[in-house]
Amino acid sequence: MKHRFSLFILCLLSAASCAADNMDQFVSKLMSRMTLEEKIGQLNLLPGGDVTTGAVMNSPVAALIEKGQLGAVLNIKGLDKIRALQEVAVKRSRLGIPLLIGLDVIHGYETVLPVPLAQACSWDPAAIEAGARMAAVEASAAGFNWVYSPMVDIAHDPRWGRVVEGYGEDPYLSSMMGAAAVRGYQGDLTPEGGKKEPQVLACLKHYALYGATEAGKDYSTVDMSRLRMYNQYLSPYKAAVEAGVGSVMSSFNFVDGVPATANSWLLDNVLRRQWNFGGFVVTDYGSIGEMVTLGYGDLKASALQAMRAGTDMDMCSNAFSKYLKEAVDEGSISMAEIDNAVRRVLEAKYKLGLFADPYRYCNAQRAKKDIYTPAHRQLARDIAAETFVLLKNDGVLPLKKQGTIALIGPLADTRNNLPGAWSTGDDPSKYFTVKECMQRYLGAAANVVYAQGCNIYADSVRQHAVEFGRPIQRGDDKALINEAMEAAGKADVIVACLGEMAEMTGESSTRTDLNLPDVQMQLLKALVATGKPVVLLNFSGRPTILSWENDHVNALMNVWFAGSETGDALCDVLFGDKSPSGKLVNTFPRSMGQIPVYYNHISSSRPVADGEKVFHKYASNYIDETNGPLFPFGYGLSYTKFGYSDVSLSDAQMAKDGKITASVMVSNTGDRDGDEIVQMYIHDRYSTILRPVKELKGFKRVHIAKGGSVKVDFDIDAKTLQYLNAEGKPFLEPGAFEIMIGPNSRDVKTAELTVK
Repeated sequence: MKHRFSLFILCLLSAASCAADNMDQFVSKLMSRMTLEEKIGQLNLLPGGDVTTGAVMNSPVAALIEKGQLGAVLNIKGLDKIRALQEVAVKRSRLGIPLLIGLDVIHGYETVLPVPLAQACSWDPAAIEAGARMAAVEASAAGFNWVYSPMVDIAHDPRWGRVVEGYGEDPYLSSMMGAAAVRGYQGDLTPEGGKKEPQVLACLKHYALYGATEAGKDYSTVDMSRLRMYNQYLSPYKAAVEAGVGSVMSSFNFVDGVPATANSWLLDNVLRRQWNFGGFVVTDYGSIGEMVTLGYGDLKASALQAMRAGTDMDMCSNAFSKYLKEAVDEGSISMAEIDNAVRRVLEAKYKLGLFADPYRYCNAQRAKKDIYTPAHRQLARDIAAETFVLLKNDGVLPLKKQGTIALIGPLADTRNNLPGAWSTGDDPSKYFTVKECMQRYLGAAANVVYAQGCNIYADSVRQHAVEFGRPIQRGDDKALINEAMEAAGKADVIVACLGEMAEMTGESSTRTDLNLPDVQMQLLKALVATGKPVVLLNFSGRPTILSWENDHVNALMNVWFAGSETGDALCDVLFGDKSPSGKLVNTFPRSMGQIPVYYNHISSSRPVADGEKVFHKYASNYIDETNGPLFPFGYGLSYTKFGYSDVSLSDAQMAKDGKITASVMVSNTGDRDGDEIVQMYIHDRYSTILRPVKELKGFKRVHIAKGGSVKVDFDIDAKTLQYLNAEGKPFLEPGAFEIMIGPNSRDVKTAELTVK
């Protein structure tokens, strides 16, 4: 049996080697026939524009494709349009090289998943992978073979609008989620993978450090030590590379004073040499041109340095197409540099199966049967239910399926807002609002009384909502609040749907005030003043300030932007068919002045404990705010309760090359079955380079029946305990480590481990 298994492995390795040889030979032969202009064309990416199907063949984009001057297109929707452009590439260009067709498919396609920040709150990598696979199936059925996702930028500042697009503040969790998304999108992205079910090429972004932008402003300054880069920011990108991601998007910001798109240390040294990335690097939208604005150089100098640094494809700057031929002719760029970039792009097309079948992503039958299916909608509904984070509950939840419920708020009956930022859904009218779902869910069992209650914003800032482009402001706020009071007076319980609208998050959506907008707070205070039980559903794409809300409402649940199936998923959880199990992946501050606040910080030399009410002079605290967050990283309640035993270690000592197990018994002490996310943190008590007070190093999602208990084990070895030095090399010192296990980063049980 052992001999046969060895032969089987050898056959697999031989087949993989043969496939790689076939790809290498195919690409080499094709490149030998390409002119310099055609090679540069493969490195050029432009938007498709809003051309009609009939005009595609004669559009400026088609003319470039026909001349071999364009290798990839983004942001063109419609299967007929995409096929028409692909036919121009295959039938009318000299060499017939098919196109990459890209789109920002961030969290689902027509079946819209929760935003990535919400997905991470499930702490369920299997769900992330399944959601990405579903998105790949739908996007590939609609003509796309390349998606600009996942984004794994670590974000500590919730003012930044693109917090919504990432997986939170922790590098370990973001690494798990990003790698799962890559696997889901790409499937078997190998030289033989294109013969199987269509997958899409994932694009990791934004490499690197974009989430550390100062003051939470897009396109702004990022500056930090390499030690911090390696330990808090770079590991999620590395994990995605190890998962096999096929393309990487460089970020707008600079690193060590050099724009990321032209940063050879970042792109060549770290990405290619240290991490062995073999795919291609594409710029963010127009970022070579923006290097001119930064003061790095004129467009030609910026383009040449981007190429030298390791950038392979230019998105929308037209810089490579303008200057690379001239640079080769004058000797400032070598043919080897051009050829390396072209090979990487052509290999991606080969792995996608485009040379074998250029139209495999233009199947009209798949477009009819594989998009917005009942199975996909059920998956999106199930994933959404895992993302809601219950922050407070005095017993009012789950709601009874009887009596009268007042459903109040400007986000209760809007369908445009449900998908959140970066939604690719063409027709939100097919999605159902929270109001519609609740009325259908309850039927005749209970009465739902609805009132809008207020607008998203007061009149003084309403113009911002107009600029966002969605007609969510309706009516006079005073009249709307009066209507809400009338509805509340008829109810046994009030469910308030408040918070951000979708366009308040995402790219170029930095906010300076994360409190509930004034007019919404006026409404909420009026609802609380009725004395009726109030359940607040907080819609958001970032951590927001909920201090007053936490003090005054009966139940508080962050529901993010949960996608096309939001309404049904909310009903599943609100009425107890499912128990909430989501946990926060960003720390929630008490007030704006604390920002940035995150759990894995380094201790002050004069620390004051989180939650300490007494002000200490000459210590690390505020004179006007309590230390610590409102809700810590990893926090989230359930409809049942879980108890944790003390942490036990299989051995209190471990050799540097050894391995031990940390265990804890988790018991469901409540009266409902439920899922718990058990989290393990470590702290290196004394180290040559200062380490954070806590670092997440493991988590497990377990289902525990009421009255039951589960033993949860975490394996610990050198990789668990080590950190990286300023060169990115792992480092482990002997000494004492605290091993902490609990339901969140604050409420942990601790055991001590000594590394010999």
